[in-house]
Amino acid sequence: MTGITVTAPDGVPEVRKGDDLAGLLLAALESPLADGDIVVVTSKVVSKAEGQVREGNRDDALPGETTRVVARRGPTQIVRSRLGLTMAAAGIDASNVEAGHIVLLPLDPDASARALRATLRDRTGANVGVIITDTAGRAWRDGQTDIAIGAAGLEVLESFAGQVDAYGNDLVVTAPAVVDEIASAAEISQGKLGARPFAVLRGRADLVREPGDDGPGASALIRPEGSDFFGFGAREAVVRALKGAAEDQAPFGAPASVEELSAAVAEVTGTAPIAHGDALRVDGADPVVIDVLAFAHGWRCVRDDINHGATSLLLPLTT
Repeated sequence: MTGITVTAPDGVPEVRKGDDLAGLLLAALESPLADGDIVVVTSKVVSKAEGQVREGNRDDALPGETTRVVARRGPTQIVRSRLGLTMAAAGIDASNVEAGHIVLLPLDPDASARALRATLRDRTGANVGVIITDTAGRAWRDGQTDIAIGAAGLEVLESFAGQVDAYGNDLVVTAPAVVDEIASAAEISQGKLGARPFAVLRGRADLVREPGDDGPGASALIRPEGSDFFGFGAREAVVRALKGAAEDQAPFGAPASVEELSAAVAEVTGTAPIAHGDALRVDGADPVVIDVLAFAHGWRCVRDDINHGATSLLLPLTT
């Protein structure tokens, strides 16, 4: 029988700017690191050691950590951060830190993971993987779980594409995000209030890359802008489509097919568009509605002045 073990050592002191994380981890471990171990570190202590603690509150720091707002619900803002992560308040944390201070995420979590991996290799000779974690919410589900925001020396996805299950079915898109799964497993051992920022997972040496090969990092799991189905919250998507600003186009994704757009126009207006070369012609519909539908589907709209503006032509953005 195979399995994994996760150990989160006690006795780690408060981490401050400039502290040696590798030294703190090694001093806390009861047994030495071995080849194939996976070291998991909370982003909180990485940020503290790197000097990412600031005076102030989340509202003060949020604009500087945000590339765009995805959704708002009351005081809560879900944003796409400077790291490309979509998180509440850009991952800015006001817990486990002195009152009146906040902790920002590390400047480059993958780079932090690479540096820690190299240091542990130098000091112990062991070839380990390193994961840096943070806590995030999830769409459609209550509660939070830890995810990997930085990684080094690991396979971040375990692809099963091309394999066959026990029933003979082809596995096409099955690709567990193993670094996120490990982050969650480590969180159970670390706890939120136990002052255990480090964990070591054993039993998945197959995921650890050779020395000197740090792999793609956790940033490889971040979907590029426009490739996620949920680039905006439900309310925000309506507002952005109505506004129609060019800088808001990317989160709506790649242009829809002519069939998809045609179906949407027919559903909303009750009028089926007419094919017009590469374009779609819509007669008699509210031009504001047509503009919004075109924008949300990655198309553009022009008016036919001959018909006093009552006809809209929908064109692909590349036309």
